[in-house]
Amino acid sequence: MFENIPSRYIIIASTLMAILMGTFIMMMRLRSQRKPVNAKKILIPPIAMSTGALMFVFEEFRVPPLQILEAIVVGVIFSFVLIATSKFEIRDNEIYMKRSKAFFIILVSLLLIRTLGKVVLTDSFDPGELAGMFWLLAFAMLWPWRIAMLIQYKKIEKSHLIDSLEKGNL
Repeated sequence: MFENIPSRYIIIASTLMAILMGTFIMMMRLRSQRKPVNAKKILIPPIAMSTGALMFVFEEFRVPPLQILEAIVVGVIFSFVLIATSKFEIRDNEIYMKRSKAFFIILVSLLLIRTLGKVVLTDSFDPGELAGMFWLLAFAMLWPWRIAMLIQYKKIEKSHLIDSLEKGNL
């Protein structure tokens, strides 16, 4: 499918697309902190991203088992950083993501690390295989982070409900 396109053009295009998508996601993430959170908003991104697994239907994107493991391990490690910086707070009787200056810096850093990794690994991997590896990395980063957020959200929601019942606000 991509054999007629020189790999450097594919890498450049996919890197630019990753930067654009990363920037878009960061802007959405910062904007979403102004609105209350709910379980649906926490779970939709990883569910929507799961449709990207359809890329593996095509041979070009398939990744050998060892690289699958490597991508997943790196993604899970990155998720710990996001988990550590994602906190909730109650404002106006609703649950919001707590603003963190470190969060934006971490997202930019992760985007830079991914971009540099892609540039460095370009000579070692086929562009399609590299795309598959980075999708796996992102997916393995997103799921643990969102599950941890959901658990934290549910705890805060439950304690807020109990507090509200005790105070007679409901």
